[in-house]
Amino acid sequence: MCPTRTPTRQETHGRQGRSITDHDANEINRVEELSYDLKIQEVMTVKLQTVSPEMPLSKVLEILRIHRISGVPVIEDGQLIGILSLEDIVRAMEKDELSATVSQYMTQKLITVSSHDSIVRAIQTFTESRLGRLPVIDENNKLVGMITKGDITRGILTALQKDYKEEEVRKYRASHLFEDIISDRTTLVLRYNIKAHDFTRGGNASSHIKRALLRLGADPQIARRCGIAVYEAEMNLIIHTTNGGILKLEVESHRITMSTTDDGPGIADIAQVLQPGYSTATEQVREMGFGAGMGLVNIKRCVDKMEIESTVGKGTKLVMRIHIPTENFNGRKDG
Repeated sequence: MCPTRTPTRQETHGRQGRSITDHDANEINRVEELSYDLKIQEVMTVKLQTVSPEMPLSKVLEILRIHRISGVPVIEDGQLIGILSLEDIVRAMEKDELSATVSQYMTQKLITVSSHDSIVRAIQTFTESRLGRLPVIDENNKLVGMITKGDITRGILTALQKDYKEEEVRKYRASHLFEDIISDRTTLVLRYNIKAHDFTRGGNASSHIKRALLRLGADPQIARRCGIAVYEAEMNLIIHTTNGGILKLEVESHRITMSTTDDGPGIADIAQVLQPGYSTATEQVREMGFGAGMGLVNIKRCVDKMEIESTVGKGTKLVMRIHIPTENFNGRKDG
């Protein structure tokens, strides 16, 4: 977590200091959940039309018309050097300069996203940049695709359709999973080792946790709340810790407990890190699109109770709880 000075402890409940309600939970819809679950590489366009910097704009306009696209990446010697959009060509047309080359009108200051990022990152970038398309690069900074808002919409719709088809199978599995288990108290524990600065696999553990909850028969709203909370907690381990940490989920019939532990550097002022927008992420991490200072705020929104214990130089423990007061995972009343 973030750098710190003294041992501290703070407990908060829901958003604005109160327990989260059913109405609050309903605000976390499946589309919002998918923005965390889906990776950019799952929705991006991989079959790209590219142009060279020497190509005349008149030829590019024809490419855009034939393929019904609104922009193309500009490639030179195998490297991405710019983006040319339909808007750029319109500017040239206003000056009667369709004979000009791509290099004269292309955008050279590029804003990119990574293929392994969740699409929530692309959505944030679209909002901040007001661009219509974004180049997608891999871990070697190689162009591997393009993404538009339309790609995101289509990807989410496809995932929603898949959800519908899998719903009955999931319900069957959930109703039979624990039927032969008899005990006074049954707890399912899932444990994940999270590596520091491992952005490539960032979000994998939280995705596995949410999928496991759904297969156990958890209410979809509860699974969504857990999914978002553990995603933010997982990314905190990746961004702020020195050696990574442990992400753990404990499932009981009456509650779900999520926690992270790490061995440093700790948090000096918990009240400060709970402020929206406050972050100690490095400039390099910020340039990658992480560390916006909203992680703990998003967690508070999704859980009934959040506790943070931290000691400078020793580490941080974050505990998040969601209560299930009436029914267990198989729909049976607690006795």
